[in-house]
Amino acid sequence: MARIATARVALVTYRPDGTGSVDRDLPVLKGALDDAGAEAVVTHWDDPAVDWAAFDLALIRSTWDYSWRVPEFVAWAERCAGLTRLANPAGVVRWNTDKRYLGDLAAAGVAVVPTRYLAPGDPVDLPDDHAYVVKPTAGAGARLAARYGPGERKTAERQLARMHAEGLTAMVQPYVSSIDTAGERALMFFGGRFLHASRKGAVLEPGTPYDAAKVAHPRLGRWEPTPAELAVAQDALAAVPGRPELLYARVDLVDGDDGEPQVMELELVEPNLFLWLHPDSLPVVTEAVLKAAR
Repeated sequence: MARIATARVALVTYRPDGTGSVDRDLPVLKGALDDAGAEAVVTHWDDPAVDWAAFDLALIRSTWDYSWRVPEFVAWAERCAGLTRLANPAGVVRWNTDKRYLGDLAAAGVAVVPTRYLAPGDPVDLPDDHAYVVKPTAGAGARLAARYGPGERKTAERQLARMHAEGLTAMVQPYVSSIDTAGERALMFFGGRFLHASRKGAVLEPGTPYDAAKVAHPRLGRWEPTPAELAVAQDALAAVPGRPELLYARVDLVDGDDGEPQVMELELVEPNLFLWLHPDSLPVVTEAVLKAAR
């Protein structure tokens, strides 16, 4: 007798062009869901042939080309959410695809890395007394991001000129020097509870061109978060506008000048889950996905 699937789940990804990243977790998660009695189907978010209404849940996983196509991606999320349950919700996708959300978190009292924004047409205002980072408000995998010292203003201005010519708003943040020693910590939450944490080394090495390919997660390893890190992560999640139900979330933290954790990014759209590094988390993720689909 043929087995009847308990749920149909779309695992939403993108179409690699031969140079893109590969989602190492995707086959693992698909296998776990299939083994648990669901029918998990790997789908491309921009495939017009997909019938999203035929799924109980569309789970955004590795739509890693969205930062080149934000308006199109947000429009897809809103259409998809009208046909099935989308995780995370379309309103969260709309808010989180633009890193100006850091300003919202700061206004809510969350400890975040100090951030200024330079939109096309704004005066070029760059630091002249400390190292800093320039990157787009819509980006993933350190795309168009670079680290500069005070003597590299001309190079930074060229980057800004290119970004503004492409209609991109830039973020300017102080380079958090603790990353070079303490790294960046990623705290993952799933189904409303803490799942696991990882730590990675510095992504932006001095002198690396902004348009060069970067290793998004260098020297990645498991991490046991401190109570202070967990507290800041919970603060960030509590400050998401509307307090939506989040199936998954990743909070990326660094240490500020005072040694206390600050939010570098809040990943609510397509964060890497690092299940290959934390295989013990797979049953928890599988159970939460099935619960959301039902």
